[in-house]
Amino acid sequence: MSIFSKIFGTNKNPNSYAFRLERAKSLHGQAIKYVTEHRDGNEDVIGRGGALCLHGDDFIVDSSGDRLFVCKVRDLEASNLMSGDGVVIKGPNLLEDGKVRVITVHFVYYRK
Repeated sequence: MSIFSKIFGTNKNPNSYAFRLERAKSLHGQAIKYVTEHRDGNEDVIGRGGALCLHGDDFIVDSSGDRLFVCKVRDLEASNLMSGDGVVIKGPNLLEDGKVRVITVHFVYYRK
């Protein structure tokens, strides 16, 4: 992100590709504690450990030694949890032929 966009607030449209790309870049390399998904009224843990990755135009969630979620950056929706220790990710999962999936990724807490 350039200094001008930080000062003047350009690219603040959450539906723009530039905004989603910056969001994906900010999540790249983040360590995962666990991943959950809301299924049938329950919040199920679907993975433990792993990392978030931006590879080309794909946003990838790797957890428990498996690739859980792959989405194109242009379709990615990512919202921080209010606690700041995770993110809710929504988008068409390319591993499941484009089925829209909503997962919650909880980050590993590192004391700074």
